[in-house]
Amino acid sequence: MSNQSGCSDFSVITSPKKLQRVVTGKLLLSIAVTSILSSTAFAAEGDEVAVQGATDQEAVPTATLDTIVVRAARDELEQAAGLSIISEEAIEKASVSNDISEIVRKMPGVNLSGSSTSGQRGNQRQIDLRGMGPNNTLILIDGRPVTSRNSSRPSRGSEQDTRGDSQWVPPGAIESIEVLRGPAAARYGSGSMGGVVNIITKSPTEPEFSISSHYEAPESDLEGSSWRTNINMAGALTDKLSSRTTLGYHDSEADDPSINAAEALDDSVAAGTEGVENIDVRQVFEYAMDAMNTVGVEVNYSRQENRWAGDSLFQTVNETLIDELEGETTNKMQRYGAAITHRGEYDDASSNSFVEYTRTINERLGEGSAGGGEGQIVIPDDGEEFEWTEATYDTLNAKSEWDVYFDRHTLTAGAEFRGEKLDNPVVSDMTFEDGFEFGDVETDPDKRDPTSDAYLVGAYLEDNYEITPDWYVTPGLRFDYHSEAGSNWSPSINTTWHFSPDWSVKAGVSRAFKAPSLYQLDPNYIYYTRGYGCPQYVKDENRGGGCHVLGNSDLENETSWNKELTFTYDDGTGLNAGLTYYHNAYDNRIGAGTDRVAVDTATDRSIFQWDNQGEAIVEGLEGFVQVPVTDNVRWSSNITGNIRSERKDNGEPLSLIPKFTVNTGVDWDITPRWNADFDVSYYGTIEAPTISVTTGEDSGDPLLDREPYAIANVSTRYDLTKSITVGAGIKNLFDEGVYREGTATNAGARTFNEPGRTYVFDVSVDF
Repeated sequence: MSNQSGCSDFSVITSPKKLQRVVTGKLLLSIAVTSILSSTAFAAEGDEVAVQGATDQEAVPTATLDTIVVRAARDELEQAAGLSIISEEAIEKASVSNDISEIVRKMPGVNLSGSSTSGQRGNQRQIDLRGMGPNNTLILIDGRPVTSRNSSRPSRGSEQDTRGDSQWVPPGAIESIEVLRGPAAARYGSGSMGGVVNIITKSPTEPEFSISSHYEAPESDLEGSSWRTNINMAGALTDKLSSRTTLGYHDSEADDPSINAAEALDDSVAAGTEGVENIDVRQVFEYAMDAMNTVGVEVNYSRQENRWAGDSLFQTVNETLIDELEGETTNKMQRYGAAITHRGEYDDASSNSFVEYTRTINERLGEGSAGGGEGQIVIPDDGEEFEWTEATYDTLNAKSEWDVYFDRHTLTAGAEFRGEKLDNPVVSDMTFEDGFEFGDVETDPDKRDPTSDAYLVGAYLEDNYEITPDWYVTPGLRFDYHSEAGSNWSPSINTTWHFSPDWSVKAGVSRAFKAPSLYQLDPNYIYYTRGYGCPQYVKDENRGGGCHVLGNSDLENETSWNKELTFTYDDGTGLNAGLTYYHNAYDNRIGAGTDRVAVDTATDRSIFQWDNQGEAIVEGLEGFVQVPVTDNVRWSSNITGNIRSERKDNGEPLSLIPKFTVNTGVDWDITPRWNADFDVSYYGTIEAPTISVTTGEDSGDPLLDREPYAIANVSTRYDLTKSITVGAGIKNLFDEGVYREGTATNAGARTFNEPGRTYVFDVSVDF
């Protein structure tokens, strides 16, 4: 988010390239409007059928089981132990800029953090569940895994230059978001050790033709405006065929490169938050074959282009590059997808199956892959152009899940396949001296294969059994085989006992896992440093040849034993509360090793590998309360306490997250047409790391903790007519300044920005 404070759209068009972006976006929207207007009649014809379908669905009894994500959960129970459901209405009221992490971070157990504690990409914060790190949060869209961030290579400190996978769907296309934490998440397989975020898109059968727009104007001249437009059209084309078309455009400008200059340490200015342009196109068709079977076809395309703010793996902003590239695109991600789905509803069973193929193309300006130039855009020689590099990441995912209903229990069985392939020629040009041999490393760059691949197959069985009307138990077992890392068993058991009409106790334990990434497994992924990334003992030996860090085909799966205990209260009138204790024992965490495995004696270079680094503990508390103050006023709060999140070998944190986080807010329906919201998020101290993730050595100097801070937001929405809604608000009402002072090497935990006071405007029209 950036550009100059309060500037109009005209101020954004400061170069031919920016003019082209704006024209392209507006041309896309114009074509979409024309297309949708021509199809509105079909949507109108489907209204009666869709309404009847909605009525039938509402007649089905609903329940919320903590071990199963139930889409029909009551709207008022947006937060429950282990499960948070964010409704469409809540997303609209929150005035989300574009990335859903903005609202997901306000759920219990959730924070935002970088993909490592290095702070080197401090403003690329992503969803972090229970302090397990963003890479242990599995993102789903309609139950299908999204792993496009795996196309970005990890640095020496495990940092990735990626925004994550939480902004591939425009907010206007989302029906709800399910955030599942704890032992129940184990059934979703690799990547769910922290939990699952499932983005559920709106159904094609729900008639809709709407256009919504969102605009943000920051008060600071060092931050910039942001705007988005979403278009949705859906409805019945025939009595059996339904369609949904979604188009989204979002553009935010980058922070001024000097935004953190006043807070910089050691005369090294760290970059602010980069901007991004999002274009999203999604087309879904659903065909009701009969009363029991529905098939669907989906195609989608998304593009994300950054607006560069000067960021690199190191804290110093390069003035030469700023002069050339400020606000320009230096990396872009394109994601293509196609899926076939099937849903079945039978007398004693139901099923949900899909096959999906995606391709992610990650294009970047060429970056250094060694030493002080690691992650820094390569400056071309005089008269030459910047060079682009490209990594292509393909996935093929398939899954079929069946629920079979008996008198007192529901049996769930499923099977899953995940295949992935990476073409990454970027880091395959390092040379070794003749005669050097180590493991699977190909020493001749011309013979290295830039492609790598792996597959995973899994099967699971779970039984939700009613022992008594007040006591449920859910044992489960999942087996996975990864082509490179081997097999993994994931047993689980969860139980819920309603020991009084209003009170219940819930407990669970499960074993979860995460397979290594293709970059980590590939022996041809080679990082080189002349000294900065070398452990101190290498420097003490005066080995001037530097260090290599190689991929490791012998890596094992990361695993964790997740346990939780919860007490909840719900009196049936809207007053509910809960308190959860969780404990995760994390083993085989993968990182760039600091134990030397070989020496290239011809060049005096030390050889390291990615390796499994032992155990860690994550322990904390989650609490929530919701109170219907009056018929029109609702108050809700949640708290997350981070008791421990540390590696056992050195006591270092797994993620840079607050010791505790409090979110509290009031939702007031002033009139049936007028609503107002006020919320505050308080973030406690974030303790600084003391040991470098790149060298494994103690920094020697006390680093800086991030002091507590609070961000308040206020917003209001008003229905002008049945079809037109307008809204306005202020984010960071009291303009709490949070600035990035460097990376973990000098700034400790002060490695990210929070946007300052920003004015928000919304309008939506339903035709």
